[in-house]
Amino acid sequence: MSEGVERAAPPVSIPRTAADLARNLAFVKSRIASACEIAGRNLAEVTLLPVSKTVDEQRMRLAWQAGCTSFGENKVQEARGKVESLSDLDIRWSIIGHLQTNKAKYVARFADEFQALDRIKTAAILDRRLNIEGRSLDVFIQVNSSGEASKYGLEPEQVPDFARKLTAYPALNVRGLMTLAEFTADQARVRDCFRRMVRLRERMRQDGPQGMRFEELSMGMSGDYELAVIEGATIVRIGQAIFGPRELPDSHYWPSN
Repeated sequence: MSEGVERAAPPVSIPRTAADLARNLAFVKSRIASACEIAGRNLAEVTLLPVSKTVDEQRMRLAWQAGCTSFGENKVQEARGKVESLSDLDIRWSIIGHLQTNKAKYVARFADEFQALDRIKTAAILDRRLNIEGRSLDVFIQVNSSGEASKYGLEPEQVPDFARKLTAYPALNVRGLMTLAEFTADQARVRDCFRRMVRLRERMRQDGPQGMRFEELSMGMSGDYELAVIEGATIVRIGQAIFGPRELPDSHYWPSN
């Protein structure tokens, strides 16, 4: 790899055995390590979050055997079923998709992390439900780094005020920022999205509300995670490069506004 990083393509087939899945996982980890080397970063600074939306229980169990103990889910209803069916495993669940307020009570009940917070109404409902459950929840503020009208997330300039309002909801632990870069083969435009997030995180670290450390920067998926790591991601959300291609396009799981 070089300044023009070759985009890592998802595997051409769905892994059917533990060896298949371990091979995909090892490949992704090796690309993350290479990206860290290019950027002069410590590999320990980057966390891999396997994204298991649409992935069946069997493949998730194979992934768990291969060392994956956290999974990212897009749809709450699907996640609820998996939480129940995989209850014998010690799994940390992250909800990474847009949350309808009528599903917030379920997220408050089982999720360890919510990476797509961009509405105060959602924050208020989550906080109330978490207090009922006697729990707290790690959250990320979702940012629309590409400026695309079809995407969820706050505009970067809205984040400081939004973060200040979140101080009213103590059950929410703000850990950082999350984004989806523009889906394009133009690496310069993808990098611009990631660099915009790095600058915003530094601003929030300096000027954000007291107690909010903004440690994490969740950005990068199967097609662009190496660029994300080079630019400063601390969490990359990888689905197809580990579990194989999905039957439906990403637009089905990341609906437009």
